[in-house]
Amino acid sequence: MAKGTIGDADVAAFNRDGFALVRGMLDAEETELLGRAAREDRVLDEHSFGRADGEGGTVRLSLWNHPTETIYGMIARCESIVGSMEKLLGGEVYHYHSKMIMKDPLVGGAWAWHQDYGYWYHNAVLFPWMGSAYIAIDRATRENGCLQVIRGSHHAGRLDHVLTGEQAGADRERVEQMLGHLELVHVEMEPGDTLFFNANMLHRSDQNKSPQPRWSMICTYNAARNDPYQESQHPRYTPLVKVPDAKIREFGQRRFAGGEREGVWLAAERDRDHTAQRLKK
Repeated sequence: MAKGTIGDADVAAFNRDGFALVRGMLDAEETELLGRAAREDRVLDEHSFGRADGEGGTVRLSLWNHPTETIYGMIARCESIVGSMEKLLGGEVYHYHSKMIMKDPLVGGAWAWHQDYGYWYHNAVLFPWMGSAYIAIDRATRENGCLQVIRGSHHAGRLDHVLTGEQAGADRERVEQMLGHLELVHVEMEPGDTLFFNANMLHRSDQNKSPQPRWSMICTYNAARNDPYQESQHPRYTPLVKVPDAKIREFGQRRFAGGEREGVWLAAERDRDHTAQRLKK
């Protein structure tokens, strides 16, 4: 079962370094069920899209706004992860979006140096009181393009971002200067490990040139008190109902018993249509 809410030492690391790595946040069975569900999810695959990295590669991902009644939703709503994010962000949070990053062997593209708040700032979010839980489905190593972070870079605040390929990357000159002052960390992870990180922490990844896949799921949260002041492609404050960690295994097993009530993309499409209607008003 999931490991439980993080402790004070992890909160201190998050505030100091911009991230906290929790080993074994999901157990082996939960991680195996998540990985199997994602790889066998035909609709998730059909709705995936690519982002050129400016280096000849493409990152493939799927993204959705609301958790839904699936194993993905149970992970995004589970007490361990949501409770941890509440401790890190200092109060109630809501689900901003989740995504599946699909870095396949030999073809998975790179991510340019960026801050997530560099994007979300333009979604009418006033403050960087946001964070993500990055869950490793496969082993993440230097060979298959693991996440890289600049320790403490979140203290610099939001940087300007410019397009690199089809990705918006942080001001390269600023990044180079920071790399001269702060530590570059390659975050190598085992399946089930989870990296909680600040929305202003600089991070990137290399292309996956290895024969091993590197899939991951990222659940992103915004502080409830940080409700965006206008509509965008991601939701404004929506109450998030936490579920017991045991629901992860229950819904994973239900999927393979043929009893899952709804695929993530059916709800995602309804959500996208609803948002479009609101933006027209």
